[in-house]
Amino acid sequence: MRIFRYLLWMAVSAGVAAQGYPGKPVRIVVPASPGGASDIAARLVAPALGEALGQPFIVENRVTSGGIIATQQVAESPPDGHTLLVTFDTFASNATLFKNLKWDPVRDFAPVMQLCRYPQVLLVHPSLNVRSVKEFVALAKQKGPQLNYASAGPASSSRLAYELFKEVAGIETVPVHYKGGGPALQDLLSGTVQVMLIQGGGSIQQHVRSGRLTALGVSSLAPSKFFPGVPTIAESYAGFETESWVAMLAPAATPKAVIDQLHGALTKLLTDTAMRERFEAQSCDIVAGTPEELGRLVRSEREKWARIIREKNITVE
Repeated sequence: MRIFRYLLWMAVSAGVAAQGYPGKPVRIVVPASPGGASDIAARLVAPALGEALGQPFIVENRVTSGGIIATQQVAESPPDGHTLLVTFDTFASNATLFKNLKWDPVRDFAPVMQLCRYPQVLLVHPSLNVRSVKEFVALAKQKGPQLNYASAGPASSSRLAYELFKEVAGIETVPVHYKGGGPALQDLLSGTVQVMLIQGGGSIQQHVRSGRLTALGVSSLAPSKFFPGVPTIAESYAGFETESWVAMLAPAATPKAVIDQLHGALTKLLTDTAMRERFEAQSCDIVAGTPEELGRLVRSEREKWARIIREKNITVE
């Protein structure tokens, strides 16, 4: 199989050199529903990439089996740059959560760029009457079995981030896993569940400003400009850090010339002021890192979450 992919890479490289890239419309596969973080990022950059590179970049949402199958299909696509993946942080943790995956986030993909990152925010319903991380932890130690925490799903980054928080804070609360962040957020707003650690994009800012939710802390090491006045969780628990991120990848063995062309086009469009403002309107910081930096991020995230998943015996069942 590896020999075949190498020969295919050689053939594709020659074709790219002879014909130029892209030679036809490019598919950007998003393994998530419309409106999510990865979908928004893909739809922000796709038209500009098409304009810069002279072919349409078409976003396709594929959510079967939580996007696992869609990711596999990209991994198995010809490595010619005409099928790309724009995905989110669980890309790195799924290899541990799902035992029978046919793809590996490092082996089967070529990094292009980490597009952006979102802060994750520890949110509680105002009825808890707590205003800080420490106050919430004290309450959870007293009433843990009576408190429900929401996640966007058993394999979601909101679940993994909260499990890590539970570990460092030494608390136990009752999990309620939803099919997506939207339903989880609605039940947090209604008070059906009391706490959530979730990506701070979309309408989260509005709900915090209006007082419908209380933000206790952000998961980044530095305070977030999108949530002014909200301290970091690390101020209470040194070293605590999680983040949600969105990245573009290609099938492994995609020629470096193609990766470089995509990366160069993305770098140029992401430095545009109007584009930056569109990302920041979603509470999203543009990263625009190198392929090597994305490769290191995926490897480090895989190792970090593999440890948590094993130690906490986290399953998707």
